[in-house]
Amino acid sequence: MDTTAASFRGAEANFEWDQYTKVVDETDKQTGKIYFRRSNNQIEMAAEITSSNGKPLTKYVLFADGKVQVYQPSISNQIDEYSTGKNREAVESFLVLGFGGSGHAMLKSFVVSYLGPDQDVAGAVKLNLVPKDEKVHNMFDHIILWIDSIRGISVQQQLFTGQGDYRLAKYSDIKLNEKISDSVFKPKMTGKTQVVSH
Repeated sequence: MDTTAASFRGAEANFEWDQYTKVVDETDKQTGKIYFRRSNNQIEMAAEITSSNGKPLTKYVLFADGKVQVYQPSISNQIDEYSTGKNREAVESFLVLGFGGSGHAMLKSFVVSYLGPDQDVAGAVKLNLVPKDEKVHNMFDHIILWIDSIRGISVQQQLFTGQGDYRLAKYSDIKLNEKISDSVFKPKMTGKTQVVSH
């Protein structure tokens, strides 16, 4: 991971996100494309969600400059913007887990345990991460990362809450350090789109 982080410029991948909510025993499955890049020594992330539970969906999520922006044009013509403020490092550590971050940086934020290779995910080893920060630990009890042992990037992640909920993210068709258009990291808006800060 340290070797990959040293030369990391960007990555793109297809994703499948499964959000499981225990209290109602339901899973929301979303698919789409995700992008990461290093810009001015910061990691930026953009996700374009194209389906939810098999139905078409258009939703954009962007993390850049310490802000998370969410835009779902089919619901409203507004971008909801959230400043990460003092929690920027914690938010960034979650958003870019396994994409551009070094193993040494991970050890600053998490207690990391090696769980060994996974027979079901070819070429991947599993790591268990427990957040050191109390606020972060209240959000996520622990995280399991599946790291490609050759490329040093995440191919799968599972974030668990203390209530039994989890989010499982699977990545495929991962491309490293290819040129990504600047437009990917700009909000998709029209002249009438409003930005609402929260």
